[in-house]
Amino acid sequence: MGSLFELRGSVSRLQKIIFGIAGALVILLVWVIMTAGSTPIVDAGICPKPWDVVLAFKELFQENQLIKNLCRSLGYNLAGYVVAIIISIPVGFVIGLIPLFRTAFQKPIDALRYVPLPAAIGIFIAWFGIGTGLKVNFLAFGILIYLIPVVVQRIDEVKAVYLKTVYTLGATNWQTVKSVYFPSVMSRLSDDIRVLTAISWTYIIIAESIGGEGGLGNLIWRVGSRRGRIDMVFALLIIIMLIGIIQDNLFSNLDRRFFPFKTQDKPKAKNILQTIWGFAVEILVLSYLLVYGALWIANMMGKTEVMDYLFADTQWVFHLIFLLVLYFKGQRLYKLITGKKTLA
Repeated sequence: MGSLFELRGSVSRLQKIIFGIAGALVILLVWVIMTAGSTPIVDAGICPKPWDVVLAFKELFQENQLIKNLCRSLGYNLAGYVVAIIISIPVGFVIGLIPLFRTAFQKPIDALRYVPLPAAIGIFIAWFGIGTGLKVNFLAFGILIYLIPVVVQRIDEVKAVYLKTVYTLGATNWQTVKSVYFPSVMSRLSDDIRVLTAISWTYIIIAESIGGEGGLGNLIWRVGSRRGRIDMVFALLIIIMLIGIIQDNLFSNLDRRFFPFKTQDKPKAKNILQTIWGFAVEILVLSYLLVYGALWIANMMGKTEVMDYLFADTQWVFHLIFLLVLYFKGQRLYKLITGKKTLA
């Protein structure tokens, strides 16, 4: 038990489970105590009772199109992630590797981190209108202004011993980038992407409050600011936090699959939670493939426009994810059949 109070002390897997559950129960207990009784410590207009929040989920589902708004927010955020990553990685490599571009553009890009994004929403409206383009590009901008400097930083952190080795072997600049810089940077950048993509959820209300196309942020704005339903706001915030937990675990799972060497010095044995989570991920991926396939077939037959209804103009990102999942699942199947190594 002494290690629990040591600076950077280690804890066992069992302790992580026990104290993780205990911490959540303590928070819930404090919430109950603060809102209990006819004259609670904290007024219901500021902090609703837990049971009222539970009931709010039912109302959101029945009367406020919760599923549609959830899908719209997922579409905006996923599209924003993809746009930000597609722009940030090549731009970051160009600035980080080529002195001319670093000298000319690193300082201006670093300065963008200090731009108050809510104040810049008018500029995005002028550039992209008030539709999906505004939301996706605004959320993407909120990520890439932090991600580009991180890419440059990760390039600077590449160890000189690797560079000297490939130079000794006579590697060209392109071979050096492909065999040293890119693998080294991407293995570190995966954690940065996991952390920084969460930024887009913090700007979701700003993006979705314009245009009236739906989304969790738009719903929070309507039920919170206009109707004063704090219980619904709490329920929606809990949904966003749950999405964040799932997103973090998905990114961590992908990181372990693409960069297994990062954990090769750690114990191989999995605890029960890791086993359950790995199984849940496989079920989630399979469910996505089945649901996507069913919706796609239905749309092709002209019997339903469910994807248009749920995702509107962000459908392309779900098509992209579907193709990527098929590709990597195909690679794993090829590995099982041939015994050869693949990326996944």
